[in-house]
Amino acid sequence: MTKSKENYFSSNERSVIWTIWLTYGSFYFCRTNISVAVPGLGASLAEGGAGLTGEEIGLILASLKLAYGFGQLINGQIAERLSPRLLLAIGMLGSAALNVLFGFSTGFYFLLFVWATNGYSQSLGWTPCMRVMGNWIPFYKRGRAIGFIGTGYQITLGLTYFIAGQASEFLGWRAALYVPAAFLAAAAVYMVIFLKEAPDGRNEDSDRHETPDTAPSSVVRNVMLTFSNPALWLLGLSLGLLNASRYGFLDWGITHLIEVQGSGVGKASLKYLILPVGAVAGSYMAGWMTDRFFGGRRAPVICGLLVMLGVLTLLYEYVARVSVAATLVLLVLIGFCIYGPQVLLVGTAPSDLARRGTTAAAAGFVNFLGYMGAAAGDTITGHYKMPEHGGWEVAIYIWAGWAFGSAFFAAMLWNANSESTS
Repeated sequence: MTKSKENYFSSNERSVIWTIWLTYGSFYFCRTNISVAVPGLGASLAEGGAGLTGEEIGLILASLKLAYGFGQLINGQIAERLSPRLLLAIGMLGSAALNVLFGFSTGFYFLLFVWATNGYSQSLGWTPCMRVMGNWIPFYKRGRAIGFIGTGYQITLGLTYFIAGQASEFLGWRAALYVPAAFLAAAAVYMVIFLKEAPDGRNEDSDRHETPDTAPSSVVRNVMLTFSNPALWLLGLSLGLLNASRYGFLDWGITHLIEVQGSGVGKASLKYLILPVGAVAGSYMAGWMTDRFFGGRRAPVICGLLVMLGVLTLLYEYVARVSVAATLVLLVLIGFCIYGPQVLLVGTAPSDLARRGTTAAAAGFVNFLGYMGAAAGDTITGHYKMPEHGGWEVAIYIWAGWAFGSAFFAAMLWNANSESTS
């Protein structure tokens, strides 16, 4: 089972990992770009001459999370039965088209509908990718594989802040929707050409312990095996609280810096480029640490990083008001502490703790619970960040509380690994 570093992954496995890296990462072009558009939604989008309120923007942001979460629950089952390449193509091209439509749209209710539909399109990304990974990558390599795949959507997160931020600065906030959509559409073409869904016959890796998840089980059996797995409920609760905190930073962070530091949208988005630097390191290091030091146990690393996230978040709101340099340092550390546990909770841990033949279904179920938390978080943040309800200080302290709560639920799986779930 032990291999040299150079030969840790076979050539076919490396090719698949790189394709998943680009494919899933590209979805972020048309998801996190909304954070750059939020100041424009609040200031200039008019129904009767007034911008949208914080509560209305919070509902638009939450609509994507709700649709994404339910989509994960549904698509976790669909991805066990239909071609991952087909599902990914529909999701990528659909999301790109809906971003263009959102940029042309006016009116709160239509924006709400379009962004919710985009959420469902986005939900066609992760579970097919996890099925492909489950088909190719054996358990003892998954921590390192998912850690590397996780760096993809951290890098595209940073690219999105830059591309959407500069497009918005020079072409108006709607360009933050149009330009990233072109990048996602191009990535869809690449995926269709190069993604190989499963090995031909037996995996080339002679150490592989599992056969690929290519024979679909019945939907009822998958649902029963997934919903009756207590480990997945704990993972989902932990991810839900982490996502509430995570999307506080991702969806509202640029607006927060604009309001407390007086930055323009272009400059604020450039400052936020630093968060993915920490996120890339956290994604890779967390997966590596679980395999190297904890024998595939994910919870110890998840818990430690979540506690650190809670502490750093308590400091963030004050620091952002007094020091730009210290804000940048904190954003690097926060990115590390968000995405280290996040990449384990959405990918490796559900794959480890799923019952046989339900890898995609388990990932979909955990992500469903995770995005219910994210939706609630956007709505709560949109309410409490208003001065009459406490302002940014109260909202960001709530983010910290969510991080500590996430650590609590993850701690209940401290000793769990793939052998804990039959």
